[in-house]
Amino acid sequence: MGHDRLATAARWTRALATATHSASPQKTKNASMNDTSPPSPSAASRWLDGFFQSYYRHRPVNASFIGVHEHDHVLPDFSDSGVADALSDIDDLLASAPQTTDPPPPGTAREPGAVAEALDVRLACGFLRTQDWEFSTGYQHRGNPSLYTGQGVFSVMSLFLGHGGSDQHRLEAAAARMEAIPSLLRQGRRQVRDAPPEWTGRAIRECRGALAFLRDGVDYLDDEIPGAAEELRFAADSAARAYSEHMSWLETDLLHSPCSDWAAGEKALRLHLTDAHFLAESADDMVAYAESEMEAGRSWLAEHARDFDAAEPADALAGLAELHPNIEDYLPSYQRRWDEVRGLADREGLVTWPTSPIRYKPRPRWARAAAPHLYFLFYRSPAAFNRPPVHDYLVTPIDETVSQEEQEELLRAHNDAVIKLNHVVHHGGIGHHVQNWHAFRAASRIGRMAAVDCSARIAMSSGGTMAEGWACYATDLVDEFGGLTPLESYAEKSGRVRMCARAIVDLQLHRRRMDIDGATEFYRKNTGMPESSARSEAVKNSMFPGGAVMYLMGTDGIHALRRDVSAALGSDFDLRAFHDTFLSYGSVPVSLIAEDMKRELQTHAH
Repeated sequence: MGHDRLATAARWTRALATATHSASPQKTKNASMNDTSPPSPSAASRWLDGFFQSYYRHRPVNASFIGVHEHDHVLPDFSDSGVADALSDIDDLLASAPQTTDPPPPGTAREPGAVAEALDVRLACGFLRTQDWEFSTGYQHRGNPSLYTGQGVFSVMSLFLGHGGSDQHRLEAAAARMEAIPSLLRQGRRQVRDAPPEWTGRAIRECRGALAFLRDGVDYLDDEIPGAAEELRFAADSAARAYSEHMSWLETDLLHSPCSDWAAGEKALRLHLTDAHFLAESADDMVAYAESEMEAGRSWLAEHARDFDAAEPADALAGLAELHPNIEDYLPSYQRRWDEVRGLADREGLVTWPTSPIRYKPRPRWARAAAPHLYFLFYRSPAAFNRPPVHDYLVTPIDETVSQEEQEELLRAHNDAVIKLNHVVHHGGIGHHVQNWHAFRAASRIGRMAAVDCSARIAMSSGGTMAEGWACYATDLVDEFGGLTPLESYAEKSGRVRMCARAIVDLQLHRRRMDIDGATEFYRKNTGMPESSARSEAVKNSMFPGGAVMYLMGTDGIHALRRDVSAALGSDFDLRAFHDTFLSYGSVPVSLIAEDMKRELQTHAH
């Protein structure tokens, strides 16, 4: 990074990517190249150590998913004293946060490790402010009963989903967490006195999923660890009784104590937009933009339905279900599509592909009955730390015991387009999996772990515009370079309409300009979602302010950055190098990456 000007964009972007990947957050500017002693940690590094210690202590289930296993035996504490402890940590960390300096002006050399530390302090403080609101208002621990049901079941499942610990450690941790589940659910009954009925309904479904896992699924854990079922049966039975009792309370008590206080409110939404996603646009401006983009997409879809001899977009899209693999080719088709997209990326020089292997395999037997009731993902981000050598992508299996008609229905639902667009491009291939691989090598400590999937959402919201923005942008990229059929491309444009609709609902719900019924109808009218899917989406939007707008703003932020950098560099622009550099920042807000990459452009122009 010592050059005043690099001759080409490829050299610039590759140099920046190398510096970002290799920089140590603890490296000091004055360290001698011949000094073999470790550099003294900076004040920012020491503060970040304290931030992460607090984060993992108060979020032990998240820690398990992230690959930090010191807290695998415990559950979160949402009692009054536990929340007070978390708030005390937040106050202390915010009060002691090191001052971050402004970025150096163009033409000034900078130390990449120090830049990453300053970024992490900024992101951590934003996260702490959103958590201060969440804990102080009780938005989750006093208002959302599914917080307890989801954390309870996934506290155990997390130990058997890509966990890097020993078998004995996992069994001991699973037993300890199962034994602690009754206490966690009692906390939920004490803390949540009323709730939106839709949130209670989600908690009831999660209880059903937990019971399916604890009563029957545990018996199949022997597939994972021989002897696991026998060792865990006593603790599993205790946890199952607690879930059964809790579900009865949800159905007979909480469901009859409804409230309509599901919206975070204008101030809280703004906090999430500015301090989690670092978006400068106002909510009104984002709504207007999303509405304009949605209507443009709807008009395009209506106009081009005739390309497929259809009168309406829904008629054109219905043709996708007819294009599907047969039973014998169902599972192999996932890997074949993955190989095709990987080949396209390599031929066209789109991005550096991971060396980290992925394996498509049927969902494990221990999870099959429970998964439909839970936030159980096909592709769950690998752990940021202590990863197994191969990451499993859990495909819906074909049940050989059901009728031929039911098997055919599954194949129609998992047709060629769904396999390619959702399970390969967006999740298991060039989208999330490639982005995660780059993120795990970032200089930013938060950038490595923020987008890891946890029990109900990613580890830190600040990773959202990158994680979801890149996955949607990557689908556009594959389409741009001829990787989709015309009908698949049409389906992807329909997906953009849904993405715009989700942004609108997110912003309007939490500003109390739309309720869940209104959001459900909005989805049905503008995206063609079935009633059940529309309602489920609206309920999820209501639980996590800012959790849907990040898709649109992240995707379009990446497109805008690419246009700006390409225009500035002209014939020197190198697409793979641009993407590698962009991804090298890790799972941090797209807006902040754009600021820094443009600053680097100015620096190398001096």
